[in-house]
Amino acid sequence: MSRSGVAAAHVALLLVGSTLAADAAFAQPVGPSSPDTPAAAVLPPIVVTATRTESDAFELPASIDRIDGADLRRSRAQVSLTESLSAIPGLQARERQNYAQDLQISIRGFGARSTFGIRGVRLYVDEIPATQPDGQGQITHVDLGTVGHVEVLRGPFSALYGNSSGGVIQVFTETPAGRPRLSVGAAAGSDGMLRVSTQATGTEGSLGYVVGASRFRTDGHREHSAADRRLGNAKLTWQPDPSSRWTVVANSVDLPRAQDPLGLKRAQFDAAPRSADPAAIAFDTRKTLHQTQGGIIHERRLSPEHSLRALLYTGRRGISQAQAIPVDPQENPLHPGGWIALDRRYGGADLRWTWRTRWLDGPLDVVGGLARDTLNEHRRGFRNSIDGTLGVQGPLRRDEHNRVTSTDQYLQLAWRPTEAWSLHAGVRQSRVQFKSQDAYVVGNNPDDSGGTQYRATLPVLGALYALDESVHLYVTAGRGFETPTLNELAYRPNGATGMNLALQSARSHSVEAGIKARLGAWGDLNLAAFRTRSDREIVTLSNTGGRATFQNAGATERRGLELAWTASAWQHLRADLAATAMDAIYRDAFSSCAGTPCPTPNLNIPAGNRIPGVARGAAFAAVAWAPPTGWRGGLEARYLTGVPVNDANTDAAPAYTTVAAHGGYVMQMGAWELGGFARVDNLLDRHHAGSVIVNEGNGRHFEPGAGRTWLVGLSASVGF
Repeated sequence: MSRSGVAAAHVALLLVGSTLAADAAFAQPVGPSSPDTPAAAVLPPIVVTATRTESDAFELPASIDRIDGADLRRSRAQVSLTESLSAIPGLQARERQNYAQDLQISIRGFGARSTFGIRGVRLYVDEIPATQPDGQGQITHVDLGTVGHVEVLRGPFSALYGNSSGGVIQVFTETPAGRPRLSVGAAAGSDGMLRVSTQATGTEGSLGYVVGASRFRTDGHREHSAADRRLGNAKLTWQPDPSSRWTVVANSVDLPRAQDPLGLKRAQFDAAPRSADPAAIAFDTRKTLHQTQGGIIHERRLSPEHSLRALLYTGRRGISQAQAIPVDPQENPLHPGGWIALDRRYGGADLRWTWRTRWLDGPLDVVGGLARDTLNEHRRGFRNSIDGTLGVQGPLRRDEHNRVTSTDQYLQLAWRPTEAWSLHAGVRQSRVQFKSQDAYVVGNNPDDSGGTQYRATLPVLGALYALDESVHLYVTAGRGFETPTLNELAYRPNGATGMNLALQSARSHSVEAGIKARLGAWGDLNLAAFRTRSDREIVTLSNTGGRATFQNAGATERRGLELAWTASAWQHLRADLAATAMDAIYRDAFSSCAGTPCPTPNLNIPAGNRIPGVARGAAFAAVAWAPPTGWRGGLEARYLTGVPVNDANTDAAPAYTTVAAHGGYVMQMGAWELGGFARVDNLLDRHHAGSVIVNEGNGRHFEPGAGRTWLVGLSASVGF
C-alpha cells in the first residue's frame, strides 16, 4: 500500500481509538446495575441471507453489513439509497444531483468507472435481479417507504452471484406481520423538493401484504435538473401450511421527465457549480423511463433436512434519452444518432435446493441451484434534431435487436467441524451469451449482426476461527469475472458501425482477512484487509458527447483496509463509525484516446496511475438518540479524499467533509403514531463534487454536490 494509503489507515484506526476513549458512556461498569445506573444496551445479532441461508453475520467469513428499513427512513428524504449507504465501509455512494442518471455506486473500486447505471456490483430487490445478465444494473425502482432491510456483501464471496459481482447489494421489502396498519408521510425541502407517500401492511390469517406508493418532485439543485418520479411496490405472502410459503412481488417506476444538466468542466465547477453545461440547454438533454416487473417465489420444506425454493420473474423497461451530441458528426450516414430509445424485456428463473445435515459430527449446510436470466433489447438511435431544431427526435439512424442470456449453476457448502472452526466453500459456473441482429442495413451501412459468449468457473473458499465467543478471525479467497455490458459493447472505437464484440471479459482474484469482535458494552467492531488483482480490465478508450467506447487493458490492483464500529448505550443512544483506506491502481501501462476521432490510441497511461472514480480514503461517523417515542436527534459527518477524474490522473475532485444534523419528535395517541422531523445537510455549506464522470472526453467530469439544504417531514400511521 502507498504511504498515503497507510497514513489513511492509521488515521482510521486513531479515529476509532479516540472515539472509544471519548465515549466512556458506552462502557458501563461490569456487575449488577442499580436503578440509577442503566445497563448498557446489547446489540442484537445481525441476521443476513448473503450465503443463501439465514445466518448470523458474525459467524460468516465475509464482510457483510445490514441496514434496517427504519434506519433508512429516520429523518431522511427517502429519495435514494445513497442517503444511508455511506455508513458501510468499502462502499462509495455518490450524490449526483442528476435524476436522469442512475445512482453511482462502487464497492472496493468495482463499478467506479460507470458513467451510466450501476455495473460491477450485483443488485437484487426481493431476490429478483436488478442487474441484467450483461452486468448492467439500476435500482431506481426501490420504494424506501416499504423496505425492511438492505444487505451489502463485499469481498470474494460476492463472486458466488456470478457476472459483475465485485460486491452485492440486496434490498428486501419488509415482511408482513401483525394487524393492518396504514401510514402516510410527506417531506418538503430545498430546491422545490416534495415527496409524498403512503403504505399499507398487515396480515389476515395466512395472507400478508405490504403495499406502498410515493411521488417525488424537485426543481433540482442545479439549472436544468428538475425531475418527477412515481414509485409503486407490493409484496403479498400466503402460507397455506407450515411447510409451504408463496410470495408475490411487483413494482413499477415512472419517470415522465428528468432533465440532465450534464457534468461541468473544472472552470464551471469552480465558478458556477449550480449551472448546467450550455450543451444541456441547447439540446434539452433529458430522460424518460417506464419500468414494471413482477415475480413469484415458492418455498417448500420437503422434510426437516431438505427444502426447495423456486423463483420466476419478468419485467419491461423503456428508456428515451436526448443526448448532447453535436449535429455535424451526425451528417455521416454511419453515425448512430444523438437520441437513444431502448425497449428492454427481461426475465428469469432460479431453482434452489437446500440440505441441512451433519458430517463427522459437525453441522453441514449444502445449497445448490440453477439460474437462467434473459434480456431482449430493442435499441434504436435517431438524430437529435429536425431542420435545425435541437433536442427533438429526428430520423432513424440505428435499429438492432440484442439478446443476452446467462446460465449459471452454483453449489455452496458450510461446515462446522468443531465449535471453534467453520469452513465455507462454493463454486459457480457461468455462461453469458450476446447476440445482435442488425435491422438497419441502409446504403453503405452494412449488416453488423453478430455475437459472442463468455464462460467462467468461480471458486470461493473461506475459513473462520473463533478465538472465543466474542472474537472471530477469518480468511477468504476467490475468483470473479466481469463481462462487458451491452452499453459497453454498443460502439466500436474506430467509428465503424455495429457492436464492439472484440471486448473480452475481465478476471479477478481476491483475498480477504478480517477480525470480528463483539465487545459487549464497547459495541461491535469489524476490521478487514483485502486485495484484488484483475486481468484484462475493461477500461474507457474514448468518451465524448455521452458516447463511450471501451477496451481491455492489462492488470489492476485494489487493496485496502475497512473498519466498522457500532455501539449503543442507555438503550436509545447509538454511535456508528466506518472508515476505508484503499489504493486502486493500474499495474500495467496502456494507451487510450485523447479525443475523437481516434483511429489509433494516442494517450499513454503509465503503470501506477490511480483508477479514476476511487477515493483513497473515506470516513463516516454518526451519533443518534432515537427512542420509540419522544424527542430524537443526531449528527452525521462524512469525509472523502480527492478522487481522480480520468485515467491520466491530470485532475481530481477535491477532498471534502460534510456535516448533517437532524431532530424530531414522535408521539403515540391511542392507535395513532404521529411524527415530525427537520434536517439540515451540508451544514457548513461546503463546495464539493458529489460525483465525477470518469474519462469524459469533453472535460465535463464534475457533478457538483448540493450546498446547505433543509428538509422537514411529517408522518402518521394508524393500526386497525
